[in-house]
Amino acid sequence: MANMIKSDKIWMNGEFVAWDDAKVHVLSHVLHYGSSVFEGIRTYHTRTGPAIFRLPEHVERLFQSAKIYRMKPTFSPEQITKAIIETVAINNLKECYIRPLVYRGYAHVGVNPIGTPVDTMIAAYPWGKYLGDDALTKGVAVKIGTWARMAPNTLPAMAKAGGNYLNSQLLKLEAVEDGYAEAIALDVNGFVSEGTGENMFAVVKGEILTPPYSASILAGITRASVLKLAADLGYTVRETVMPRELLYIADELFFTGTAVEITPVTSVDRIQVGDGERGPVTRAIQDAFFGILKGDVADRHGWLTAVPQAAAQRA
Repeated sequence: MANMIKSDKIWMNGEFVAWDDAKVHVLSHVLHYGSSVFEGIRTYHTRTGPAIFRLPEHVERLFQSAKIYRMKPTFSPEQITKAIIETVAINNLKECYIRPLVYRGYAHVGVNPIGTPVDTMIAAYPWGKYLGDDALTKGVAVKIGTWARMAPNTLPAMAKAGGNYLNSQLLKLEAVEDGYAEAIALDVNGFVSEGTGENMFAVVKGEILTPPYSASILAGITRASVLKLAADLGYTVRETVMPRELLYIADELFFTGTAVEITPVTSVDRIQVGDGERGPVTRAIQDAFFGILKGDVADRHGWLTAVPQAAAQRA
């Protein structure tokens, strides 16, 4: 995997600091107990300049995740929203990935987090295609992971929390070791849940299916966008429990997420999905999705937040 491309400044607790100076103490609570919540957000280069995709929804989910873990950020949603826009602008980025992180900082070591400060940072930096440059058109090969998604009432799947992603790491490491691009996790009942950082969709006889919240999935913002776009296009969309074997016999499969955007899945456990290539439904949804993000289609749902034009100067 390629090294991260640095930008100039990172926002930390209300101040911009140089990239290499954005540091935390080694005894910070977050390093020992995974006590953080975060978001992944993308800025797209549209015809009218850089714009952030569904920024209010991402900030809302960040604060919801913090609430679930009883973390009280010292900044308001409005302040974080403003800081995210400023972070993209100050780094002169026309396209980028944005990572806001709310985390428990340095005070004492112990599972009990009471008394530790709740810190916030925002980074924005260039980032390409998560599963490879050709993934959006050629699709990816995946496997069913041997690690299940966390059961209800163990860890809150609806919180986008750092500690939850230890489960994702186990699944991802296994998939890569076995020669796959990604893994799909099953829930505690053996039904389809999600990928290591993506929601899952299946196309079966023209109907679009996706697992419900009860399958221990993250309430994906790209997932919600696809549900809306699919309905706009006239497809029947249904949230339903999905058995593993449905993935083998589906006409099309695709992942959704900020990182993967909309990525076709062409095989599962070495079993070809459909024709083994990106299907027509997946392509239609991609076209609708990227049409809005590139500015070729009107932003009829109000999903884009413009960034000051100074951010468009960087090539």
